[in-house]
Amino acid sequence: MGVGFVSGGVLFLCAVSFALRDFKSMFQQSPSPPQVPIEVECKDRSLFISVDIPSSGVKPRFEAVDATGVYPVTDLYGAQCGYTYSVDPLLGRVVLRSSYFSCHTDNQNDEVFTFMFGVIITDERGGELFFNVSKTCAVSPFSPREITCEENYMEVSVTTDHLCPTASSVKGFSVPRSSLEAWQVMLQQDGQQSEVMSPEDAAALGYFIMITPGRLVFRTTFGQPYASVKMVSGVAVEVIQATVFFRQNWMVVMVDLVASCSLDEGFFDGYRLHWRTPAVMTPLAGPPSELRSESIDVGVNGELLDEQNLIDRGYSVTFNEGAVVSSIPFASVGGTRKSFVIDGMYHELYTVQLTYQQKFVDQNGVDTKYNAFQQMATPAIPRVPFSINQTTPEERVFTVYLGNIPFDVELMSLELNGQELSVSTAMQMGCSITRVPQDNNTFAYIIRVPFDAQFVVKQHIAENFLEYSLEIKWTLNILPQMEPYYYFSSLSASIHDVVPPVFDSMCANNGMRFMRAYHEYDYLWDIVIGHYPLTQQLVSERGYIMSNDSNTFILDVPLFTIGYRYENITLQQFYGTFELLTRNAKTLEIEQSSGKCCLFQTTELLVCSAEGVMTVVSDVTKVVPTADPARTTLLDPSCRPQETDESRVLFSFGLNTCGTRFQVDQQYVTYENEIIFHELYSTDSKPVITRDPAYRMTVRCIYPVRGTESLSVDRMFRAETPGIGQIKDPVMGKLIGLTT
Repeated sequence: MGVGFVSGGVLFLCAVSFALRDFKSMFQQSPSPPQVPIEVECKDRSLFISVDIPSSGVKPRFEAVDATGVYPVTDLYGAQCGYTYSVDPLLGRVVLRSSYFSCHTDNQNDEVFTFMFGVIITDERGGELFFNVSKTCAVSPFSPREITCEENYMEVSVTTDHLCPTASSVKGFSVPRSSLEAWQVMLQQDGQQSEVMSPEDAAALGYFIMITPGRLVFRTTFGQPYASVKMVSGVAVEVIQATVFFRQNWMVVMVDLVASCSLDEGFFDGYRLHWRTPAVMTPLAGPPSELRSESIDVGVNGELLDEQNLIDRGYSVTFNEGAVVSSIPFASVGGTRKSFVIDGMYHELYTVQLTYQQKFVDQNGVDTKYNAFQQMATPAIPRVPFSINQTTPEERVFTVYLGNIPFDVELMSLELNGQELSVSTAMQMGCSITRVPQDNNTFAYIIRVPFDAQFVVKQHIAENFLEYSLEIKWTLNILPQMEPYYYFSSLSASIHDVVPPVFDSMCANNGMRFMRAYHEYDYLWDIVIGHYPLTQQLVSERGYIMSNDSNTFILDVPLFTIGYRYENITLQQFYGTFELLTRNAKTLEIEQSSGKCCLFQTTELLVCSAEGVMTVVSDVTKVVPTADPARTTLLDPSCRPQETDESRVLFSFGLNTCGTRFQVDQQYVTYENEIIFHELYSTDSKPVITRDPAYRMTVRCIYPVRGTESLSVDRMFRAETPGIGQIKDPVMGKLIGLTT
């Protein structure tokens, strides 16, 4: 709202400051009152009093107090006298904003203002508690024109050129009768006949005039008679035109008033709250005067913010087609965000009170400050979770992504196919639950539930076809009020050819153990070692140990039985690997492998690999106690041991190297080499090395003819399976070891 004025003479008006008397006699403060959070702050253009709504739910009431009495601040009286009563349900507080030019305020030269209020709070038993509040505010100087657009009234104050020794207020605030007779108010409306009336008649219509030590104050509520609504730069504004004139000695003084306020209520675009006002309030500038905008400041709750604070909070001020747009992002600092449940769904709401101040300057350099307070709020915004079924049936685990979970929400429990579990219990029972941060200050939960969990429903819907199903009820709580809401996910997964069994395995000193629990559909698969199905006959032939009962299958595989693969052999240790394969009983395709690799201690061994490498570790001192392992070779003297210790040797060589001999019959191919001991004898002249056949150890690898291929061109060897190894005692002429 603005005011335009022209001099028709000199206005000699001033306000008398009353000494406030003790008003405790007007109402009694509660004895030993409980602690009530009442906050009182002097802001830029008004006093703020905020009080928590008590547990009774009855909103606190206010009474203005001055030397003349106590005045309840009702909606109507508040709008007439410069009080704004607002309720913030999100914070559970009420706020009273009082203009510095409100009715019952002690004004010292328009610089220091003293307020006195009574606050009445109703307790849970219906009793009333009374509290006294007083505050003195020293404010910065006012501009020549000050316009305030509050939620419930418009207020304009203009400076007067001179002070007079005596004056008072208009509209019945102890104004001498002789002064009232000299005042007239003319209200104007476009296209209508102007009407001249006394201040009392104007007050009856909702227009109030008062004077202070140095200012004339005009105040009116919105929607009064003679007000009109105009469009200025695409923004609706309410305009009221009035002229106040009076006779002073031989002169008639006239003040031409124009009040104008933006009626924009603000809007929310899903991300930000916006409020619009004309960049220039043209109704304020009567011809031939002009106004230009010199500065714009915005803030919240009666406080203006500097540029850095605006940037940090994400606030913005922009111009759009002749309008100023003030914008505040959702949930930004300065406003109030509240989350709650409506109809079983999470909602959140954000409210903020925008404080807007714009400085205009006319062609004569006279300042006008336009102040606006605009309460803005978003609608109740639903934040609906969504779930994504990320299950891969081959993994045999339900994986569900639950997204769009606000930051103040926590997963409290789950109901899995009707079985309610806390988050910790669900995790103890094998479920994986992870909270993952997402964009825009939200989170997601990812839950993984194994198909074989006890609460997953399984249904055999066709041969070799299983369907798993899971119904999830998510219980989510809003913090800190612990208000629950729910979301439901329904999942199913069908698996063609039921997943083959997987074995658990463990290492032992003398071999390995494989075990698994029996399942209903085990008949759909064969267990295979290499190319051979695991049958009782194979177990007997190879020396495995198989045991089973109605619930569990166990297979013990002794070390060096057929089926092992050996790697990284040294004199100290080696790795042995054994693998069980799961084969589809119909298609004979391998669908699952259960392998185990164990570390064993090396004593003696002979390994005949499928790649054509013979590796032997032997204790040569068992045959020749005086033998020196370092003086051994193979048939080719250049092939020496890779590693020796006090008694043992380690040779590893290709079957087509180191002088290896071979012979073939109808069933087997035999590769043979010898570990030769080179004994050193001493004579009178010099040491002599002798090669006596009694000091030879024969090592053999035997492979089936079928499945063996030796290429003479590149001397490469291939076999489908490892061979069988033999070590022959060179003294006794018998086998002393048999390894694989």
